[in-house]
Amino acid sequence: MNPFRSLRDYEVWIYGLPQRFSAIAYSTLLLAQRGRQLAELTGELAFSDGCRLVVYERLTWDAGELLIEGYGYEVWQGSNKLYWYDSQPHPADSSLASTYPHHKHIPPDVKHHRVPAPGLSLNQPNLPLLIDEIEHDLPNLISR
Repeated sequence: MNPFRSLRDYEVWIYGLPQRFSAIAYSTLLLAQRGRQLAELTGELAFSDGCRLVVYERLTWDAGELLIEGYGYEVWQGSNKLYWYDSQPHPADSSLASTYPHHKHIPPDVKHHRVPAPGLSLNQPNLPLLIDEIEHDLPNLISR
């Protein structure tokens, strides 16, 4: 269930992320209304370990509930893009059906190697899941 009933609710929540997650060194996230019922969230979260989460969300609230219409989340270590998530549908790829349209691009061929992305959603915030992944899972991946 989406806890955000308004753009203002989401805005307050977004700008409070650095206070709720100690691993966030700083945030450049900016939520901008682009129309009567359309907004975009852009920017990045930088972490104390040098990783960055680059965020793009396109948001709507047609029925009174805030929804993510589309997104892209990229994880970087320095100038190296490690992996990314997006909601671009790939209906012909049956391996992604379990989490359609949500998927993750991973090495070795990051552009074409896609895996399902359980936990991502269009009707609830994705950032806590991604922040948790960076805080807990990414250090093990980088050290390999």
